[in-house]
Amino acid sequence: MNTNSHSEDMKAIRKIMEESSRFLSLNGLSGIFAGFFAICGSIMAAIAIQKSQTAEIKSLGLILLLDALIVLSAALGISVYLSLRKASRMDLKIWTSTTRRMLMNLLIPLFTAAILILAFYLDGNYDYIIPSMLVFYGLALVGAGKFTFGEIQYLGMFEILTGIFAFFFP
Repeated sequence: MNTNSHSEDMKAIRKIMEESSRFLSLNGLSGIFAGFFAICGSIMAAIAIQKSQTAEIKSLGLILLLDALIVLSAALGISVYLSLRKASRMDLKIWTSTTRRMLMNLLIPLFTAAILILAFYLDGNYDYIIPSMLVFYGLALVGAGKFTFGEIQYLGMFEILTGIFAFFFP
């Protein structure tokens, strides 16, 4: 009887430790939807670029920016919605110190990338934009992966390697 009590205590302690150090509300479907939205956005961008070559579109840059903002908004929106839903089902708090640390580790590289990519765009260095996106997104995933699932860090490392490869072979 005493051994069973210790086992239950250890399980409770493990659960508390995991909840305090990991963001467990992240839903796996978020990544699938983000990828789906990215593919749809890429198709729309390709159509816009193709039409701009036939002079049907005058402001291609604005259309591509709008496309990117729609994809970003849709991906973030569905991610937040699914995470909130999962947190309520698992009876977890969504806004904890772990969530704040994860977001800081995710957003600092992403905002840095946004500024750098804008500079590349304004300077006409278009060849550096996609590799930079891959490298900085990978860095953000590696940083945030400490607070989510371990696989996220591996995904980030592959993003970084792909970005470095893209710098040398555009």
